[in-house]
Amino acid sequence: MTFEMNLEKYAELTVRVGLNIQNGQTLWINAPLHLPELVRHISKKAYEAGAKHVHIEWQDEICTQIKYKYAPDKAFHDYPNWRAQAMEELADNNGAYLLIESSDPELLKDVDSKRISDFSKAAGPKLVKWREAMSSYKMAWSIIGAPSSAWAKKVFPHLEESAAIQALWDAIFKASRVDQENPVETWHAHNATLRSKREQLNEKQYRKIHYRAPGTELTVELPDNHVWRGGSATNGTAGFQFNPNIPTEEVFISPNKRGTHGTVRSTKPLSYQGNLIHNFTLTFENGRVVNYKAEQGFESLQAMIEMDEGSHYLGEIALVPHQSPISNSNLIFFNTLFDENASNHLALGRSFPTCVQGGTSMSKEEQELAGLNHSLIHVDFMIGSAEMDIDGELADGRIEPIFRNGNWAF
Repeated sequence: MTFEMNLEKYAELTVRVGLNIQNGQTLWINAPLHLPELVRHISKKAYEAGAKHVHIEWQDEICTQIKYKYAPDKAFHDYPNWRAQAMEELADNNGAYLLIESSDPELLKDVDSKRISDFSKAAGPKLVKWREAMSSYKMAWSIIGAPSSAWAKKVFPHLEESAAIQALWDAIFKASRVDQENPVETWHAHNATLRSKREQLNEKQYRKIHYRAPGTELTVELPDNHVWRGGSATNGTAGFQFNPNIPTEEVFISPNKRGTHGTVRSTKPLSYQGNLIHNFTLTFENGRVVNYKAEQGFESLQAMIEMDEGSHYLGEIALVPHQSPISNSNLIFFNTLFDENASNHLALGRSFPTCVQGGTSMSKEEQELAGLNHSLIHVDFMIGSAEMDIDGELADGRIEPIFRNGNWAF
């Protein structure tokens, strides 16, 4: 009974806070086959909130593996126009999009990395308008997590399969604050806390951010008239609030594309396109990655960085206190949605136009001049720990502490 109650509360949180479904909206759910009960709860809650249509796109990991192993090479050089057009139509009509993340962190570990990279490159140009709509908040969207057997066993390898799945459900409910009496109200309060942090940072208008930790000595310049974001976002078309990620503990900004200098070391594994990358370092000069290495998953790291020219540059820096619910769980989720909210992190690739005043109304060329980056990818990786200090440099050169020993200094 407790699990069923939590599952229903999770669905309600997703619909009312994550997506904030409005009367007459169409909702597109991208969902794994093994989660019908959760999807049914979300569909019901969405219709109760006023949704006009709920469209469900089911996915199966085994079929994904089969395609990558047995499909002809030419299959990975093409992306269906019909799917891209459907997603653009959803965005153009102010629909809502939900991704339920449940994938095996090592789903494609035995697949030729070139096939994965080729398909990403084929999809990129077809999904430009869709990704612009999402990154500019022109539509409501959200990502939530739910267990799969393979993912649960990766997080809890010492447990039997059914116990591992239940343990991962419990961890997800706790990280998402579903274990609270009224998760919706709890999230409104949490969003207010994140809004307060980003307002403090926006008032400062730091010129540079300095990171120091074992293996990390990094300076990141911020663009003029930058805007820190985090927590809830505002739908730019209809003006209502939604939460792109549940859970979230971050405030974030897009840096000046060419203003990153130094070296940074990862502190948690990165699951990228069905492969794990462990213990990697990146070195930047004038914003661009000029050197990189990894103890495990070097080919995947290389494919990510070499995706296009923009993938060599940062599109995001995010601040997350070490003393936060997901970090305090002492779990490694092997899933970026959760691990990035336990750690300060950076992202290679595409910037957020909303992180510069007037950015969403700028042309691509104007965004570049403002310091924003363009790329086919946006991949977060974790760099935070209890040993990290972060300073902000003001316009007059004064240095102020932002983080000490992994936590907020103000």
